[in-house]
Amino acid sequence: MSKKKRALGRGLSALLEQNETESTASLPVETQTGNVAEIAIAEIETNPFQPRTHFEEQALQELADSIRVHGIIQPIAVRQMAPNKYQLISGERRFRASQLAGLTRIPAYLRVADDQTMLEMALVENIQRSDLNAIEVAISYQRLLDECKLTQEELGQKVSKNRATVTNYLRLLKLAAPVQLAIRDREISMGHARALAGAEGEELQTELLGQVLSEELSVRQTEALVKGTKPVKKAGKKRRTRQELTFIQSKHVKELKESLDSSVEVRMDEAGKGKISITFEDDEDLSRILDLLNS
Repeated sequence: MSKKKRALGRGLSALLEQNETESTASLPVETQTGNVAEIAIAEIETNPFQPRTHFEEQALQELADSIRVHGIIQPIAVRQMAPNKYQLISGERRFRASQLAGLTRIPAYLRVADDQTMLEMALVENIQRSDLNAIEVAISYQRLLDECKLTQEELGQKVSKNRATVTNYLRLLKLAAPVQLAIRDREISMGHARALAGAEGEELQTELLGQVLSEELSVRQTEALVKGTKPVKKAGKKRRTRQELTFIQSKHVKELKESLDSSVEVRMDEAGKGKISITFEDDEDLSRILDLLNS
């Protein structure tokens, strides 16, 4: 009777337990590209193109504890560099947690990929399926532009983002270092970062960052703070006096705020003319608001 392979995990064993006459595991690893195989962890090196640079120890330990109980549910992806030598394409968090869990072998998809594909695959997987911080995303975008000679339009197509979103991420790399660290550590949002980008000079950005953090300012408050540091332009034409809203108008504005779940401001002059301003946090929030308005 054919002896079954040792189970790798409760969710994966059904995929890998085959008769020896049918199993790809009996073939040379080089011929198994595209299939799942057990590979010694000691034979795998990490991906030098991995965009993630920070792994939370507690989260890794929790994943390691889960792996000890349930095994590896989703294989990592590797490419073969030489006999008994592999390089991670994606799944570094699972790989690190498996090491913590004391595993000596790990299930992996075998793929063929050049360096550019390696970088693209690792980036896309992390952006769409994990929680890269905004600075890591920005660095990865910049590497794709520099190393793969892509335009921002081509980059947007590869990562399924519009060009404006790509541009907003790249602008983060021009901020003062303390601001970038605050974004990386999720102490401030992308909205805060875009507001601080309007401050001239790294010293001023750093100073305003301290105030934002100490006073726990919102994005809108941060925008007002940055605006207050800019010199006031001399008035040209005499501005019309701002007209107070009527009770009914104020009620409509309140209903619009609740409907859009966003800040709404209406300004009117004495002649009855005016404008409506709707605040949004990022491109996704803008799309959400536009969908609500269209519906």
